[in-house]
Amino acid sequence: MKGARRAAVLAALVTLPLGLTPAVAGAAPEGPVFRDGEAQPVFDVADVVRESVWVRAPVDSDRDGHDDEVYAEVVRQKATDRGLKVPVVFFNSPYFSGGNDVANHDVDVELYEPNHRGGYDKRDGSVLKAEADERIAAAVGPNPAPIRSGRYEDYFISRGFAMVYAESLGTGKSSGCPTSGGRNETIGSKSVVDWLNGRTTARDAAGAAVEADWTTGKVGMMGVSYNGTLPNAVAATGVEGLEAIVPIAAISSWYDYYRADGAVVAPGTFQGEDLDVLAEYVYTRADREICKPVIADVAARQDRVTGDYSPFWDERNYVKDAAKVQAAVLAVHGLSDWNVKVKHVAQWYEALRRHGVEHKIWLHRAAHTDPDTLRSVEWRRTVNRWFSHYLYGIDNGIEREPKATIQREDKTTWVDEADWPAPGTSPARVYPWAGGSAKGALRFESVPGRSVVESLRDDSSKLAEDLIDLPASGNRLLYATRPATAPLRFSGTARVGLAVSFDRQAANVTALLVDRAPDGTSHVITRGWTDPQNRVSPSRTKPIEPGRQYRVEVELEPNDYVVPAGHSVEFVVISSDYDYTLRPKPGAGLSIDLNATVVELPVVGGVAALRRSVG
Repeated sequence: MKGARRAAVLAALVTLPLGLTPAVAGAAPEGPVFRDGEAQPVFDVADVVRESVWVRAPVDSDRDGHDDEVYAEVVRQKATDRGLKVPVVFFNSPYFSGGNDVANHDVDVELYEPNHRGGYDKRDGSVLKAEADERIAAAVGPNPAPIRSGRYEDYFISRGFAMVYAESLGTGKSSGCPTSGGRNETIGSKSVVDWLNGRTTARDAAGAAVEADWTTGKVGMMGVSYNGTLPNAVAATGVEGLEAIVPIAAISSWYDYYRADGAVVAPGTFQGEDLDVLAEYVYTRADREICKPVIADVAARQDRVTGDYSPFWDERNYVKDAAKVQAAVLAVHGLSDWNVKVKHVAQWYEALRRHGVEHKIWLHRAAHTDPDTLRSVEWRRTVNRWFSHYLYGIDNGIEREPKATIQREDKTTWVDEADWPAPGTSPARVYPWAGGSAKGALRFESVPGRSVVESLRDDSSKLAEDLIDLPASGNRLLYATRPATAPLRFSGTARVGLAVSFDRQAANVTALLVDRAPDGTSHVITRGWTDPQNRVSPSRTKPIEPGRQYRVEVELEPNDYVVPAGHSVEFVVISSDYDYTLRPKPGAGLSIDLNATVVELPVVGGVAALRRSVG
């Protein structure tokens, strides 16, 4: 998450939104004021105490023989010096001190073949360390300016919440090392919650002990992207005192950010980024040498060769620990986010619901952004009510309201629903029929009789969107429904089961769902990727025998999308996806047995609704 993407995250921290409600100037009140279940702006935002602390974290990630320290800045109402105790809204980030100029990995490379006699350069740690040394350049050191969220600070301070900002380990004025989601980063962030609850120590610049005796100990975390991922990570520890989180465009498992069922994939528009690149980018502490071996270890263990899931990735998987979460989770995501893809919020939300964690989901139509940028009054009210309830104990009923809020395609209509995916959604199956090099059909029954096999040849130099719009191509297979006679809504995750053979030992497999308008224009609804060598498990690479048919499953990214009347739905198969997968030299051949291939769509209303619309 670097470059323009990170600049957008930082801009969200320093840009004042329009319509910010001003605080009421004058003497500090006795305490916070609530109306209609919402905290009101009664504190003077200029009447505050600002202090800097270094919080002890029980981990030594920079291997210097001392516990790491997390640098944090506190902004609290002066009334807290006179006995008022307030809860905290906590922002943790690796970006407060900027980042380094770091090169991404080359993605124009051949795919891994386990039996390839020529061998693959898996690169030992010494080589990776040398590369890390070379790539860490133009360093941006600790930021001397105070940390401030122009978007939210005045809003929360005026309403009786203190603000705490902290720099992740290895960044800015914190010690330790950045590891892109590693356990040490979680411990560092958790330690701030512990300090706010008296379970660990902190010091000031002079070394004097600092206590957080001004707070109730109730903490809410929020943030966007990496800043939203850290709340997920800390909540997954079950730490006491973290009462609520608002993860926005947040990662729930780092494997699913940089991999997909064994395939090495990219965050949208950031081809070649990986955990090591991100760690190098945020490595902004003053000491430029101490973390290089740690980052080299990340580079070695992330495994861009096989793409397999491993204990290294499992450490960065918060979904598996959803049962430990004690905080109420307001999960927020953009349905057009191809950076942190929708799978992250979908699998996190489902796991929280399954384990009985308090939950609500807010889905908007924008991409990788804070919904506050959409200038939605309802968004501010929702966050206010969430924290008012869970941090101040106000009975405003938010926990009894519909669990899902969704912005519809017109970008002006917001709907509340009982949950998400939408109630009444069930899988509906369709099957491809011959003609995919031009345009085959999608029907409700499979091709009868003997096998019908259609083939494509990979051309990794072509964009998926360009292949989709060609009238005919040997580089993709495309199958379409009839035009919809009524709007058709998908809600959740589509899946594809392919019967496929290959003429090489390695190939990418990409599946897409497309909305085709009557005028011929197209829109990719969703897409998904897999490495067929991981057809048994993301954790296991199993060789492919050319010419042998395999069952390969592709899970597409979840979405909530309405196909308008008059539009058709297209299912497309390609091999490499230029913007997301590794890009081997063109030429790999894939042959699809249509008789044994099925597309499963998450249709609101199920098979009956699908038949009424496109049958």
